[in-house]
Amino acid sequence: MTTFDDRERSYEAKFARDADLQFKAEARRNRLLGEWAAELLGKSGEEAKAYALTVVSSDFDEPGDEDVYRKLAADLDGKADEATIRAKMAELVDVARQQLIDES
Repeated sequence: MTTFDDRERSYEAKFARDADLQFKAEARRNRLLGEWAAELLGKSGEEAKAYALTVVSSDFDEPGDEDVYRKLAADLDGKADEATIRAKMAELVDVARQQLIDES
């Protein structure tokens, strides 16, 4: 093996770890968003957990975050505006990523 091959393998491994972290962070962010939205909707306990799971599953509708945003916007109509929802999405992806890093 050459140094170039070793370097290439390490970059590929880093790319795979970063992609895995991003996927997990987005899934956790969606759960956290669901918990936040559930609180705004007055849900608690098992009802809040079930609602959070619906937010997580809404992300599988299409690539990207727009499917999650549309679900939250529809459910939170009158309780949170677009800017608030998008700001919370951005905030919670960082929180989720940090939680995953701390768990490692």
